[in-house]
Amino acid sequence: MVSNGAVGILGGTFDPIHYGHLRLAEEMLELAKLRQIRFIPTGTPPHRGTPQVSAQHRSRMVQLAIADQPAFVLDEREVMRTTPCYTVDTLRELRAELGAAQPLCLLMGGDAFLQLHTWHEWEQLFELAHIVVGYRPGFTLEERIHTATPALRSHYQLRLCAADALSQQPAGGIAELAIPKLEISATLIRSRVAENCTIRYLLPNAVADYIHQHHLYEHANH
Repeated sequence: MVSNGAVGILGGTFDPIHYGHLRLAEEMLELAKLRQIRFIPTGTPPHRGTPQVSAQHRSRMVQLAIADQPAFVLDEREVMRTTPCYTVDTLRELRAELGAAQPLCLLMGGDAFLQLHTWHEWEQLFELAHIVVGYRPGFTLEERIHTATPALRSHYQLRLCAADALSQQPAGGIAELAIPKLEISATLIRSRVAENCTIRYLLPNAVADYIHQHHLYEHANH
């Protein structure tokens, strides 16, 4: 593992975490040559509805899911907050803790990137971190960027760089990675639990066991 490599940041509701999240993270770890990925479960997400189970349950499921990968780390800073959690604030905290020189990479999918202009203080994100966008092979971001706002298109054209360059600067770049997507969703898992169907092979066994032990998602609420 490269000791001075970039640190990846993967946020999400993780309601629940599944192999789609984990495979995405593993691919990004390898392709972007990251030394670590911090999984940050959201507390009160401003962009989405309230998660179905508590932040504590979601955090514990992440902990169980990543236990066997030393490069994956659970970061609970957002689940401790009671106010809406904005990514820009989390990045400011991480930047203050890890130092001005540490390369940080905010990891996301193509759909999220194309909506970046709706995020709180979104242009500040580039001052704090690189943005690494995973997209499905055959669906390049370049082909879809024309649907973005002019301001976001401008940042994309100005900041696009190779993944190899991410560790050379602390922030400011945009890199794209072609990553096959596993067709698994948290919505599918929740509905299968509610219907008393198996969720084996959709997520780690430890997470499935935790869901059943704590009777999570047993009532339909997609």
